[in-house]
Amino acid sequence: MPLPKPPVRRARNKEDNELLIKGMTCALIGAVVLLAPYLAKSASVQDLMRQAYLVGWFALILGCAFLGRYALRRLAAHRSAPRG
Repeated sequence: MPLPKPPVRRARNKEDNELLIKGMTCALIGAVVLLAPYLAKSASVQDLMRQAYLVGWFALILGCAFLGRYALRRLAAHRSAPRG
């Protein structure tokens, strides 16, 4: 009699999806903050967004780190998946 299949790891999939959402959100916020001075029409908004460039870079780098962690988890899961 063959062994039963291992249980589906729904908690792990949920954690992976949360990492993906966090990464995309942070990266998007960072990109918007960094691009806003070039796209804003008001001089006061441009000045305000130029002052927030460190926050934009932080959010962009944090988002990329989350996305990188997500990619590494998916790669590890793909490599350890049973073939057959």
